[in-house]
Amino acid sequence: MSASADPDDIRNWDRRPDGITTSGKLEAKDPARLASIGIKHVINLGTNDHPETLIDEAELLAEHGIAYTHIPVPFDAPLRDHIDEMRSALSTNPGPCHVHCIMNYRVTAFFYVLDLESGVSQEMAHAQMAKTWNPLASDDPRAAPWRELLS
Repeated sequence: MSASADPDDIRNWDRRPDGITTSGKLEAKDPARLASIGIKHVINLGTNDHPETLIDEAELLAEHGIAYTHIPVPFDAPLRDHIDEMRSALSTNPGPCHVHCIMNYRVTAFFYVLDLESGVSQEMAHAQMAKTWNPLASDDPRAAPWRELLS
């Protein structure tokens, strides 16, 4: 699986240093593309009520032999329990893994916490998150629950 084959036109696509790929929303054509780069498991942190949600995502992924875990995280109410669920899904399901939401904001914030807990320096964890979104430096009121969770 080479980074050059990554479908980097998917919204906010990223390949983390640990090889896990992340992104914003998926479209109907993306499960085949993920399968072609070897993805075996997808974790979705988005909610089903968002207008950009891929409603039949689980079925489309299954058609390509990709396992699916849905952990709906309300953008205005992220919890530590959600991070723990993501950690569990990452450790108990086959990889390579792709984690996404609508914008890749939930995902990068959760990986910030997991990176810190695994010994990644604060500077490196912050830089990885800030490539996509930096709720710690945002004055947008929607970032407030994220600043609280990450502090």
